[in-house]
Order: sequence, then C-alpha cells, then structure tokens
Amino acid sequence: MDKPYVIGIDVGGTNTVVGIVDKRGQIIISGSIKTSKHPKVEDYLDELTELMHDLISQTTTKDQIKGIGAGTPNGNYFTGSIEFAPNLNWKGVIPFAQMLEDRVGIPVALTNDANAAAIGEMTYGAARGMKDFIVITLGTGVGSGIVVNGQMVYGHDGFAGELGHVIMRRHNGRLCGCGRAGCLEAYTSATGVARTAREYLELRPEAQTRLRNIPIDDISSKDVFDAAMAGDEMAKEIFRFTGEMLGEAFADFVAFSSPEAIVLFGGLAKAGDLIMNPIRESMEKNLLNIFKNKVKLMFSDLKESDAAVLGASALGWEVK
Repeated sequence: MDKPYVIGIDVGGTNTVVGIVDKRGQIIISGSIKTSKHPKVEDYLDELTELMHDLISQTTTKDQIKGIGAGTPNGNYFTGSIEFAPNLNWKGVIPFAQMLEDRVGIPVALTNDANAAAIGEMTYGAARGMKDFIVITLGTGVGSGIVVNGQMVYGHDGFAGELGHVIMRRHNGRLCGCGRAGCLEAYTSATGVARTAREYLELRPEAQTRLRNIPIDDISSKDVFDAAMAGDEMAKEIFRFTGEMLGEAFADFVAFSSPEAIVLFGGLAKAGDLIMNPIRESMEKNLLNIFKNKVKLMFSDLKESDAAVLGASALGWEVK
C-alpha cells in the first residue's frame, strides 16, 4: 500500500520547523525547535528526532511515512550534506541526511532552503503549472531557486543558484557574510536594508527621520518598513534603493534563463508595493528589449512558515 505521509523540515538559522504532510499538500501537524541553541549538531539532531517521534505519535505511525525532506542552508542535494553554512553553529561538512536517517529509520533527502521554497511554489503555490521561474528568498540572506524546463537547477556539484552572491558593486562594495565584497545579499537582505539605514543616517546628519528615534545599532528592516508606512521619506528612499538594486539584478537573471516569473518570498516581501514598484521599474529599465514586459513579478502565495516545509516535504515523496 502507498504510504500516505511525508515529513518536511525547514532548517533556519534560528528555528527549525517540522511538518507532517499528506498527498494533497496539507500540513496536518507541525512543531518547531530552536536551531541556534545547540553548538553540537548531534544534540540538535537528538532534539529534532524527539520532535518528529512526538508528531508521528500524535497523528499516524512510522510505517505510514514515505520519506523525509529537509531544506537547509548550504544543503547539497547530491551529497545530503550541509556544507560550510555561514549562519549555522556547526562548521565544515555535516552529513545531515545520513545522520538523521540513522536516528529516525526513515529515508532522508536534503536540498538548499531556497530550492525547497522553489519546489514548494512549483508544487503548491504561485508557480503551479510553470516550467521556468526563479524564486528569490529575501530574509536574513538572499537565496534563490531556479527552475528550468520543470527541473530544479543544481549544477554539477549541487550548489547552482547562488544568485544572492552575484557581485553588484565591484569597487568598494560592502563586505558580505560569505567573505567577499559587493554581493547582492549585502544590500538587499533584511540585514542589508538595516545597513543601508545606518549608512543613510550617518551620511545625512541633517535629515529629519523617525529612524533617529531608534539606537542606530538596533535598527532593523522592520523599523524601516514601519517608518516608510508612516510616510517617512528616508525610509521610503531606502526601499527605493533596495528595490532598484534587486531590479538591476533581476534583469541579469532574466538574461540567463528567460523565466516566466520571478517569485518573491520571505520577510522583506511583506513590504509589498514599497519594494515591488521600484523592482519592477528598475528591472524593466535594465532588461534586454526581447525580454521587456514578458516576465511576471509575483509574491509567494504560500504562508511563509509553510512554503519551505511543503517544498522540503516534496522531496520526501521521491526518496527510494
């Protein structure tokens, strides 16, 4: 008999969310643990295993689970390893899928977290029915999942699609968490937006803005969003700058794979038109003529907390 359930795991730098998913893409139960509290991956996996056993016992039995899919930072689909993830406590190469499979006794497949979000959009979300699209995740970092002709692009080593690390500023670019300078992520992630705010405040000491009411080192992208929604001119300008840079980058991404759509996902996407309008204007301005007015820009229509779990869970149906 076909096994009716899979488990999807979204491993974030701060939290890990686990869901049991049925064949219709419904998350029937979910739970979470803190990723960041465990300096040792073994302790983390012990707690993760305990959570999974608990969720299974509340809903079904282990023999009804077909497989487990995990979306992780720097996850390599080919090897099942997390490799040199800058935002996790565990350094080097972690054979994550094998270690988890050994504990749980259910086959595990793993991919990069942005690829998991793209699989979620293709299977259950805004990209249903599309064969060519790009998902851009705008969170603590900038991730991407690229689908061409209905297939995820993994490259020869499993790491294709690091569009957050295309270099946008060749000279005097901001230092990025990856160790290089000028990457898209350093400017257009949530942390990048906060950095832009700090730069603007320092460079324009005379400008009136409600952002000055917040200690400069505490400013977050949410503060910039709240100020922009309240009509603050500097905050609106920060979003314009961010959107214009994303639009420049998207015009280049389109030249590579001619996607039907670019789908925005993650915390910054909640800024709506504040970010989308400058992206659209900048992208169209910078596109090759043959691509103009052809590429849809869309927000994810999956709940942020669900998309990565659903995408990861789709890998669970494919495990042998």
